[in-house]
Amino acid sequence: MKRVTERGAPPRVERRGTEVVVHLEGPWSLGRGIPKAAAVTDALRADPEPTALVYDSSELGTWDASLLVYLRRLSAEAERSRVPEDRSGLPEGVRGMLDLAEAVPARTRVRRYADSDDVVTQIGLTTIEVTRDFRQVLRFAGDVVLSFGRLVRGRAAFRGADLWLAVQKAGVEAMPIVALVSFLLGVILAFVGAIQLERFGASIYVADLVGIAMVRDMAALMTGIVMAGRSGAAYAAEIGSMNVNEEIDALGTTGISPIDFVVLPRVLALVVMMPLLTIYADFVSILGGMFVGVTLLDQTLVAYSIQTTNAVDMNHLVLGLVKGTVYGGIVALSGCLRGLQSGRSSLAVGAAATSAVVTAIVLIIAAAGVFSVASYVLGI
Repeated sequence: MKRVTERGAPPRVERRGTEVVVHLEGPWSLGRGIPKAAAVTDALRADPEPTALVYDSSELGTWDASLLVYLRRLSAEAERSRVPEDRSGLPEGVRGMLDLAEAVPARTRVRRYADSDDVVTQIGLTTIEVTRDFRQVLRFAGDVVLSFGRLVRGRAAFRGADLWLAVQKAGVEAMPIVALVSFLLGVILAFVGAIQLERFGASIYVADLVGIAMVRDMAALMTGIVMAGRSGAAYAAEIGSMNVNEEIDALGTTGISPIDFVVLPRVLALVVMMPLLTIYADFVSILGGMFVGVTLLDQTLVAYSIQTTNAVDMNHLVLGLVKGTVYGGIVALSGCLRGLQSGRSSLAVGAAATSAVVTAIVLIIAAAGVFSVASYVLGI
């Protein structure tokens, strides 16, 4: 009757003359654990020096990949000790699997020049990568512009149902999170302003601070960042999944432009909904500031409302709406681009979603800086 080795216990190793014999006994499964090769290592390095590593599998039961992993470790130890290995005592199936595993060399370098210490080489590779990415962005932007041209001429191939679904996801379904973030941001700005303005007895100007900051800049900025994490990542994941399922290739094969059918509805939805969400964020954030002013600063609703109305003018509102529209386009284009660039695996889809969020947020912050400089120069 075959003996069953204990869970994770190493096989019996003995010295038979000048040979080291490893007795493989009982069943082998990953659930029982993979034994350590310390006993075999000690035997291979003992004096006198052994002439061969042999195996006895006469009492071997069922086996799986755990046996192969263990034998590969012993082979590596034998090679390091410069002791020949005799596999004739192994079952034919085991020998075949080991030969197959050794036929394909292990991949030691994930990326060419990844281990290089040459700074010039790394700079060159990074420059090539950035240039290639920049060209792809320009090509994609050109394709989207052409797609809008086809839309104006009534020749864009996309379904109206897809557009309305994208509008619903980017608009109505985004309102709760936008409201929460905007209200809390209004509260935070009011607290920050109140701490300083109360020293001069000018706490009423908290309404000016919250109103101008949110309507002019912060509402559009925070809404854009929220939509980058929400809609931008969703677009990248959706289109990336279509890449995995080869749906994008199928559209091209049937003569339908993927830009028209997949990208255009999503870009239109965000460009249309972002100004509306920005106005919504303006209103909710002002309510947040009003909550602080009325409950903690002893202001009245009427006084706070009048002060906000006097502080915020149409220039602030229009500038905020323009920023919101631009941020919406950035989020949509970033998400769709990274989705189209996604590889054909679940890991690549996740990476595309992450890249879409990072790209959108970086571009939104950069655009906010450009808007601030332009507003200062133009005196708006």
